[in-house]
Amino acid sequence: MRNQPKYNFFKNTSYALKGLIDLIKNETSFKIELIITIILLPIIIFIDATLTNKALMFITLMGMLLAEATNSAIERVVDLVTLEHHHMAGRAKDVGSTVVFLSIFIFIVTWAIVLIDTYN
Repeated sequence: MRNQPKYNFFKNTSYALKGLIDLIKNETSFKIELIITIILLPIIIFIDATLTNKALMFITLMGMLLAEATNSAIERVVDLVTLEHHHMAGRAKDVGSTVVFLSIFIFIVTWAIVLIDTYN
C-alpha cells in the first residue's frame, strides 16, 4: 500500500506547475523546445489544413515537450541514485535521450507530410 495523500486537484496542479517552472529554469533543451513550440503554435492555428492534420501537428509538437520532460526526470532520478559512472545509469540516460530523439523525428516527419499534403 502506498503512503499517498488524498487526491486534491489544486494541490496536484500546483505540483505540475512547480515541475514546469523547474524545467524552464533548469533545462536548456526544454527551454529551446518550448520556444520552438511557442513559435510553431500559430502555424497550426492559421494553416489551411484539416482539423485532423492540425491535431497531428499539435500532438507531435507537444510530444517533444513530453519526451524532454520525461528525459529530464530519468536523468534526475539516475543522478539521485548515483553520481558515479555506472554503465546501467548511462544506459538509462541514453534511453531517455532516445525518447527525445524519436519524438523529434516523429514531429519532423509528421509536419513535413502535413505541409506537403496541404500545399501540394
